[in-house]
Amino acid sequence: MSGVLLVEDAGAVRVLTLDRPRARNALGAELISALYRALVDVDADDSVRAVVLTGTDPAFCAGVDLKEAAREGPAYFRRFDEENCVAQVALVRKPVIGAVNGPAFTGGLEIALGCDFLLASDRALFADTHVRVGVLPGGGLTARLPRLVGSAWARRMSMTGEVVDAALAERIGLVTEVVAHDRLRDRALGLAAAVAEVPGGPMRALTRIYAESAASQLGPALEIETAIAREHSNLDGLEERGTAVIRRNRGRLPG
Repeated sequence: MSGVLLVEDAGAVRVLTLDRPRARNALGAELISALYRALVDVDADDSVRAVVLTGTDPAFCAGVDLKEAAREGPAYFRRFDEENCVAQVALVRKPVIGAVNGPAFTGGLEIALGCDFLLASDRALFADTHVRVGVLPGGGLTARLPRLVGSAWARRMSMTGEVVDAALAERIGLVTEVVAHDRLRDRALGLAAAVAEVPGGPMRALTRIYAESAASQLGPALEIETAIAREHSNLDGLEERGTAVIRRNRGRLPG
């Protein structure tokens, strides 16, 4: 456990909770490192058979910590070269269930997309505001989002930055189920426990099949996304643009 990430075990299920509520669980330096290490540790621990990934209310994850990124510039993003917590979600060799308890924006949406499947609280919100803040997707969003919601909805979300609520997210296939906010954790734990009942060997093999199948299709798309994002992301005025996006959506954001 760290000051920014809660790590709990419920039988064979490990629960990872992003815990920077005042910053809407944005990816500050400490959280980037803590989440990356926790995800690596999951694969090294034979007692863990499934993972639930969630956030402390009021948000799931706001993505990039705009203040840190504006202050540090490229150095902030270089952290992901060594400890890419966003990419690591999809690399975990055990099932990861995302329990989206609130807004999952931009990098937070990319983290959610790395999970094997998603549940959503009725308070969940989803948005891709990358282009509005001038930092293009680099965590696999343009490769993974179309596979779930189709090309048209993926482009609509990325190009408009509009907020998708839980009901619409379920309708377009982004999440598998929407539950009342106070039932989210129990429902996620119940599904994770069912997953954990399967012996480790067969489940690891099944996870590998899905992962390698996805990798064979996503690999080139991920490389293209990374290359273009590095070339065209604009860090000047990042915090101001991010603040403008928050203001634009303030009426829909909890807390």
